[in-house]
Amino acid sequence: MSKDIRIKKGLDLKLKGEAEKNVTASTRSKVYAIKPSDFHGVIPKMVVKEGAKVKAGEVIFYSKSDEAVKFVSPVSGTIQEIVRGEKRVILAIKIAAESQDTFVEHSKKNPKDLDGKQVKEMLLASGCWPFIKQRPYDVIANSAETPKAIFVSGLNSAPLAGDLNFMLADKKEMLAAGFAALTKLTSGKVHLTVAPDADFIPTVEGLEVHKGSGKHPVGLVSTQIAAIDPINKGERVWVVQIEDVAIIGELFMTGKANFERTVALTGAGFENPSYVKAFVGSQIADVVAGNLKEGNYRVISGDVLTGDKKSKEDFLGFYHNQVTAIPEGDDYDFFGWNLPRPNKFSVYRAGLFSFLTPNKKYDLNTNTNGEHRGFVLTGEYEKVCPLDIYPMQLLKSILVKDIDQMEALGIYEVAPEDFALTEFVDVSKQDHQRIVRQGLDLMIKEVG
Repeated sequence: MSKDIRIKKGLDLKLKGEAEKNVTASTRSKVYAIKPSDFHGVIPKMVVKEGAKVKAGEVIFYSKSDEAVKFVSPVSGTIQEIVRGEKRVILAIKIAAESQDTFVEHSKKNPKDLDGKQVKEMLLASGCWPFIKQRPYDVIANSAETPKAIFVSGLNSAPLAGDLNFMLADKKEMLAAGFAALTKLTSGKVHLTVAPDADFIPTVEGLEVHKGSGKHPVGLVSTQIAAIDPINKGERVWVVQIEDVAIIGELFMTGKANFERTVALTGAGFENPSYVKAFVGSQIADVVAGNLKEGNYRVISGDVLTGDKKSKEDFLGFYHNQVTAIPEGDDYDFFGWNLPRPNKFSVYRAGLFSFLTPNKKYDLNTNTNGEHRGFVLTGEYEKVCPLDIYPMQLLKSILVKDIDQMEALGIYEVAPEDFALTEFVDVSKQDHQRIVRQGLDLMIKEVG
């Protein structure tokens, strides 16, 4: 039975630089890269060496802890370099791309005619399995398990996130095939949460559609899980981004693992915020080519709350469908916190008047306007966190490594992204997402 989700707690961070609805192909990168750090907890085991020729979709490494989970090249070319760090940890696998891609060919199959084992085998062989993550722990799903349900968020509520109606307009058949495949992987339902105006919803047996509305983080899958079918201790659910469901569907329809994405270029740092077509692992310089303004701007793979800071020489994140550019906050505003500033944004009402213009869009920079200090009890965390948890108490229990308290306070229900807003409003400038990631890693080690 579908449920409507209405979120009142939260915060919509309104920024300048929303992407206009036009899409172009980005410049094809000469070099692409897959970074194991995009797959938290995965220790890569290489199957190719430098100088090897690879096709698009060919396996380049697998997970040491789950050898069935394979990671593939997004393009065809030559393994240019295996970049290693301290203790020979693999940091990146760089592929010098050919001008045209040659794909590894898989059999075209209708997911409706397959059982769960056959669907899983194709996802694992093609390198599409890493699109599936599990809760708890927010890591790639264990290929040997079966979840009680699968959740897909078809609702983008993050700052400047792309318009899914536009991004998925030509992928409705792929979505239908992708959801049909996902329904074979669970003993329960596949849940899709969409905005009331969504027009890409496929009709698939076993797919349950919910309508979501309200403030961010209504688009985060943890918010939806909590409202639809909460996780209890010992249970597993899987989550997939809706853009990746389309990639999975295309795999079954064409027999090719096509890792091209529609990426939203957003933020005040772009001359023309818009959309581009780019492959996973594209070089940032090529994704933003000719569009980035002159000046000191921070480029972020992802959104401003959860994305990763990148240089132009770096590469698009594996799970990212957005690149954001905002001004670097390299200025020092002496006593800025204590002076009336009508053009500054704040969730607090001390000296700033942004609460009087809730729909105004701001050109915010990266300045944190404060420094790290001990936790201060303000009550603001609870105002932006719709989950039925005590955010500050959970963070503190993680810091002291109290596993029993972490369990009691809801560690199994959360992912680092769920604490992006509490981190944003925190006057103590604590790194909430990092703390939560450490807590989840501790639970994996101690509980499994």
